[in-house]
Amino acid sequence: MTIELDRLDGYGASAKLYLKPVGFLDSPQYFDDKNTKLNNSLIWFSQIEYSIFEEGKPVLRGLIPVENWSATVQQLPEHLQKRASGLFANLSRTHTPLKCGERVLRFDQPHVMGILNMTPDSFSDGGKHEGDPQLAADAGFAMATSGASIIDIGGESTRPGAETVWEGDEIKRVVPVIEKLVHCGAALSIDTRKAAVMEAAIAAGAHLINDVSALLHDKRSLEVAGVSGRPVVLMHAPSSGKNPHEGNGYGDVVTDTFDWLEQRIADVVDAGFERDKIIVDPGLGFGKSLADNLALMNNITMFHALGQPLLIGASRKRMIGALSKEAPVDQRLGGSIAFAHHAVQQGAQIVRVHDVPETVQAVQVWRGMRDAGVTARV
Repeated sequence: MTIELDRLDGYGASAKLYLKPVGFLDSPQYFDDKNTKLNNSLIWFSQIEYSIFEEGKPVLRGLIPVENWSATVQQLPEHLQKRASGLFANLSRTHTPLKCGERVLRFDQPHVMGILNMTPDSFSDGGKHEGDPQLAADAGFAMATSGASIIDIGGESTRPGAETVWEGDEIKRVVPVIEKLVHCGAALSIDTRKAAVMEAAIAAGAHLINDVSALLHDKRSLEVAGVSGRPVVLMHAPSSGKNPHEGNGYGDVVTDTFDWLEQRIADVVDAGFERDKIIVDPGLGFGKSLADNLALMNNITMFHALGQPLLIGASRKRMIGALSKEAPVDQRLGGSIAFAHHAVQQGAQIVRVHDVPETVQAVQVWRGMRDAGVTARV
């Protein structure tokens, strides 16, 4: 199979290439040299879907068998060959395990991140643990016991229309809970976009920073995160200001989000941050329509070409209600499991969820099927 070179000759240096692994195999051992492992996961792909964009619009799409990849790359115009090689290398990159206190996060299997909100106004569980650190800690221990690898503790809601919380109040909400959970066995993540909250949470024992603004909201955040040595989740949102949902829409939401994250990773690394400590999140529900969110979910595998572990957070979000007769927030378990399972099937290393036991069970069943496929007798 060859790329249509005659169609590429008319496009200049502004043409941009994207790669998406497809053609997943349940039992890759039957097809030696015709598949490649996605990162260091239990997923193997046999084809590459390529797309070339010019001025933000797709001009060419096609499929390339993995076995023909090396020869096909050589047919690309010179300005696309380096990018093609880099993107493919990222798809097959082995991610370095992260040391998070007593927990080591290896990325050869997916992890469940449990959501623990200390807010009065979060869209799903606002007020559930407000003002009661012990009640919140008990919920966190239950998540860890149920199999959550990470517990994400937040003190400010980022739902549409939520009020900004003073950093002092945010610290008062999250620090007592972190202190109680520091030896629970799970890694502890602080969900914040404020540097002062990051500092207080890290001092209390937090192992990971999850910032919906990708360290852009607070000018001190990048320095604080870098000095701490903690891993960080960089999430895409259309705005790093007060309202993270504010934006002007997208040309192509998938490539726009990919390009933004690609540039943000580069900027953070250029600032001295360790690349091996960066996780990325496409930011489902943040300034994105139902169609945008579904496009991102259907193209999760493309984001592996960024070369970083991938976090997906779709739990109980508005798009589930939109697809299920406006089911209220507390009746979105089925949709949440469906999205989490889909993300794991597409190689996402972390799924961020409210319903930990049910999601862990779904992931365990998926893992059992993958193990059975990989160990099937030839």
